[in-house]
Amino acid sequence: MEKKICKDKMAVAKAFAHDFSDMVKREGPIHVALSGGSTPKLIFDVLAATYGQTIAWKNIHFYWGDERCVPPTDNESNFRMTQEHLFSKIKVPKTNVHRILGENQPQGEAMRYANLLEINLDRVNEIPQFDLILLGMGDDGHTASIFPHEIDQWNAPDHCFVATHPETGQKRVSISGKVINRAKQVVFLVTGKGKAEKVRDIFHEREGHEQYPAALVRPTSGRLTWFLDEDSASLL
Repeated sequence: MEKKICKDKMAVAKAFAHDFSDMVKREGPIHVALSGGSTPKLIFDVLAATYGQTIAWKNIHFYWGDERCVPPTDNESNFRMTQEHLFSKIKVPKTNVHRILGENQPQGEAMRYANLLEINLDRVNEIPQFDLILLGMGDDGHTASIFPHEIDQWNAPDHCFVATHPETGQKRVSISGKVINRAKQVVFLVTGKGKAEKVRDIFHEREGHEQYPAALVRPTSGRLTWFLDEDSASLL
């Protein structure tokens, strides 16, 4: 796996936005799964401000790796954050935005979204394949909404499943590990000192690192890049 260490969160946002603008230059539809969180929020601002007029947004189809089971108007909605910081500032067809319907019954929505991925994406060995998946990592080592206490969900039999936040009990819909590892390219966006120990454990494969879902991200394509700020990379 490749790592790119940047000075701070803004530098991470600028570096990834620049790379993203190159990733999406090819012709034809491009299917991208987005992440929530403070770093993607900053990235979306940079993408809109710097590349809003130059990227061919009509070619990009947007999905989410996970979503909280809340309405799209809720402050915790990943869709709402993306709408406010990216979609409202660029010209992307509404038909290119494929959100997880967080207001729906969770189990039924997980099934619906899994079916949507099967319909919209090419499949390799029956697994839908994204062109690019963006991931974050929590202080506990979770990624998407695959948490350490539910790490067995990494191998969930379907493409999507219902996760439960370990502290709040909040329900979330998340893609499974097999979908993550089938992607053509996976990018981690990780910032902050609170992530440094997990980053070190994963990169150096320290004992017990397999208990962190983020450590299980190993795309079969071999194309995995970690964008880190100096704080998160401070123990490498």
